[in-house]
Amino acid sequence: MNLVAVIGVYFVLWWIVLFAVLPFFHANTQDKAGDVTLGTARSAPVRPRLVRVMIVNTIATAVIVGAMWFAVDYYGITLDMLANFNATRP
Repeated sequence: MNLVAVIGVYFVLWWIVLFAVLPFFHANTQDKAGDVTLGTARSAPVRPRLVRVMIVNTIATAVIVGAMWFAVDYYGITLDMLANFNATRP
C-alpha cells in the first residue's frame, strides 16, 4: 500500500471508529444531572470529554489501519481474496 492509500483509509476509518467509540464514554445528560442550561437541549452532555474521545479514537484507528497494512503488505491479502472468502468450494 502506498502512503496516499494509507492516509485515505485512515481518514475514512477515523470517522467510522468515532461513531463506534462514542457510546463507550457514558456522557451524563443535562436532564439526568438536573442542571439544564437555558437554551440547550435537555439531552446535551454535561461534560462531553471530547479530548479523551479523540485520543482513544486516534489510537484505535491507528491499530486497525496498522493491522490492515500488515495484512496487505506481508500476507498479500487483496479485495478479491476477501470477496471469495466464503465462496462454496466444489
